[in-house]
Amino acid sequence: MQYYPFDSRNPIYRSKIGAVASGENLKLRLLLHNDAYCTAAYLILINDFTSTTQEIPLTPAEGLENYQFWDCELTLDTGLYWYYFRYESRYGEFFVTKCAHSTGFVSRDGKPWQQTVYDNDFNTPNWLDGGIIYQIFPDRFYNSGMAKKNIPADRYICEDWSKQPEYRQNNGVCSLSNDYYGGDLLGIAEKLPYIASLGVNCIYLNPIFEAHSNHRYNTADYLKIDPHLGNEKDLELLCKKAEELGIKIILDGVFSHTGDDSIYFNRYGRYNSLGAYNCENSPYYNWFKFEAWPETYEAWWGITTLPEVRENNKDYNEFITGENGVIKYWLKKGVSGWRLDVADELPDEFIKNIRSAMKSENPDSYLLGEVWEDASNKISYGTRRRFLLGKELDSVMNYPYANAIVDFMNDGNACKFVDTVLEITENYPPQVVKCLMNHIGTHDTARILTRLGKYNPHIKDRKWQAAQSLNKEEYEYAVKRLKCAATLQYTIPGVPSIFYGDEAGVEGYNDPFCRATYPWGRENRDLLEFYKMLGKFRRQSDCLIIGEFIPVHSEDGYVVFMRRSDKDCILVGVNTKPYEVWVNLPDEFKNNPEIIYGDTPNNDGWLRIPSNSPSILKIKF
Repeated sequence: MQYYPFDSRNPIYRSKIGAVASGENLKLRLLLHNDAYCTAAYLILINDFTSTTQEIPLTPAEGLENYQFWDCELTLDTGLYWYYFRYESRYGEFFVTKCAHSTGFVSRDGKPWQQTVYDNDFNTPNWLDGGIIYQIFPDRFYNSGMAKKNIPADRYICEDWSKQPEYRQNNGVCSLSNDYYGGDLLGIAEKLPYIASLGVNCIYLNPIFEAHSNHRYNTADYLKIDPHLGNEKDLELLCKKAEELGIKIILDGVFSHTGDDSIYFNRYGRYNSLGAYNCENSPYYNWFKFEAWPETYEAWWGITTLPEVRENNKDYNEFITGENGVIKYWLKKGVSGWRLDVADELPDEFIKNIRSAMKSENPDSYLLGEVWEDASNKISYGTRRRFLLGKELDSVMNYPYANAIVDFMNDGNACKFVDTVLEITENYPPQVVKCLMNHIGTHDTARILTRLGKYNPHIKDRKWQAAQSLNKEEYEYAVKRLKCAATLQYTIPGVPSIFYGDEAGVEGYNDPFCRATYPWGRENRDLLEFYKMLGKFRRQSDCLIIGEFIPVHSEDGYVVFMRRSDKDCILVGVNTKPYEVWVNLPDEFKNNPEIIYGDTPNNDGWLRIPSNSPSILKIKF
């Protein structure tokens, strides 16, 4: 057997794999061959937040065959740490660093390992356990037919539900972000039984507050529902009816900026309020970052229609997170959580205040953050963030997994896919992992069907994108591959999230084409039934809540893994090759497993996985 000096994912080297709680005992073990003639060994531990380094002596211990262990035990405070090893021998001084995946080699050229230490009282909601999230862009899901009142006259009302969203920015009233299809909150409430049939227990709504664009990321009034979507009573009714079906509602909080066309800034004089743009004596003036009032101010990514706010301004902070603030106001109306837009652009202190407001109002509320990278070691604006240590987010949108799934489907690199899954589960606290939002498409990305069909990664302008669609052969191929991607999404650690319409076969490039209407009456029924099967299976599988992720095969073009708990175990195989593969099953799956999807294993314990197809087996203990 081959031994490494260290492997952070192997229990012979660590008493616990992954993140640990503050005050929890952690034992680390270095393994060196007797021929190394080691005379002394040390753990080099770096506290990322204090920039202090410790050199901790290791104690020699009984080893394996011709190897000897060198041990130490740690008890760490909350924080982010990096570590590697140094040892001395008759041949000189050597270092053991992380070189490939999680394994260590005798080398100065590798990287340190990461150790996340979270607060020992850190808890996240349990109601997402084994569940499914459904993301809705409200204007495009379903129109209840109820008359809309007090709609601003400068909006374009699209009468054709199936029309492609407008992409031209200078096209009169019917221009990019100004075409409205009439989807509303009562429409979502009407379709709750359909959403429940997918196994969903959480609906994430893109912004619903008054704003003068169909995406509503340019908030005009945080305390008013946009009139195109309905009113407060409609939201309360939606939350009540959803709760009756075991579904909770979370809202999108856009707190790093407002719209320039808002009560708070009022650049165009739409409102009777004294906005920051109107007067330096405005109660909102200090919310914003003026360089030369009123025309020069800091804006989100330089987009002048999105003036940035000072999140830590006392008045703004009180308005959002105070006792009578925005966060609590809507929780009291029946919502169960918030998704924070561009969380990595919000100050840590502001996120802490949001969490405190939420948990004091409803300890079981869910705080989700938009972070596109590994959130455990993210640096933004020169600062290492503390998102997942216990005082800020409950969890994040899992872009690393989304990218890993799409990349595997397109390049077949199974080792890279498995490594990404293991890296996130190693770096994140387990209570964060269990409620990760595992999406493969959102309002910010091209539709997953397009990405798996005929997708140009070097995306051209919107005019070119508007003309793209899959022909019949490309579409059928993409649907086969989407079944593979969805199978991975539903069975890796975390909570799968469906972007409305993906389950029905909607395609389209980036914004605005990914934000087309749900195709009621035109769904891909085969794909929809597959999603319903996955939802039912997921809700009945204990191991998909927090079960261990166990790689079985990770070969070029196909991957096989297990999820295991005390109650049950599943085996998942996905083959992206243009031909079938046969895989040898672990012993426990060779004796009449339940076939969730795919072929039955043969009598010798081998499973056939057809080209571009998934297989799912299950056993109960």
